[in-house]
Amino acid sequence: MRAAGRSAAAVLDRLCAMVEPGISTWDIDEMGGEIMKDMGIKSACKGYRSGNRIFPSYTCLSVNEEIVHGIGIKDRILQEGDVISVDVCIREEGFVGDNCRTVAVGEVSPEVARLLRVTEESLYLGLVNALHKNRVGDISSAVQKHVEKEGFAVITNFVGHGVGRTLHEDPQIPNFGRAGTGVQLRKGMAICIEPMVNTKSSGVRMAKDGWTALAEDNLPSAHFEHTLLVDEGTPEIVTLPPGYHHATKFLKARLEQLSLNIDLDC
Repeated sequence: MRAAGRSAAAVLDRLCAMVEPGISTWDIDEMGGEIMKDMGIKSACKGYRSGNRIFPSYTCLSVNEEIVHGIGIKDRILQEGDVISVDVCIREEGFVGDNCRTVAVGEVSPEVARLLRVTEESLYLGLVNALHKNRVGDISSAVQKHVEKEGFAVITNFVGHGVGRTLHEDPQIPNFGRAGTGVQLRKGMAICIEPMVNTKSSGVRMAKDGWTALAEDNLPSAHFEHTLLVDEGTPEIVTLPPGYHHATKFLKARLEQLSLNIDLDC
């Protein structure tokens, strides 16, 4: 899981660095496929089956009001002021690494920038609750409270999940719920926490492609995700960005960058 997580994070980092006005989501996705091939890993998205549908892209690329599962398209050209959620799921040596980041395309409005910041903050506020003997609801409640306090809306149609040899495993990790409820977490469990947040309404509609979920009111959405291992003192993030080799140091640094005053018991 650690190896798969690092690989997923490396691909995500390189694709996010490509984001700029004028590039197509097709170009980003094709580069994702090339990077994975060079690294000797495979996409866990491409070929994913849901009923009769087969996902066609190496990555999920969701622009503006698209929440999740967007498909790379040649004529979807990023414009100044857009946002794009880059979701990378890879398979390496039989294990899955899964992570996502929403990136601004050039300059965005202050409210959109705040949406991205609050969504990422909610990820880490939920993540620090992924501790041995805590409950899933402790994660869910922390995410929901922060998002709603800031005036945004958590998505209820899609949730985080367990992960390991397959992309989606038990337990489900909703971004809404009550502390002290749900499945009890155990040391060593691998889970993905992934807040998906809309600007105003949590309403969702599906695109004609059968995959892409969009905000019903067509306002921007944001999505951040890490794969982590539940532990006792502090969870271990395995989707570490390049340059970081120690999960706790990365977590402390990110909490400081986000000005989140959280004491870690480690």
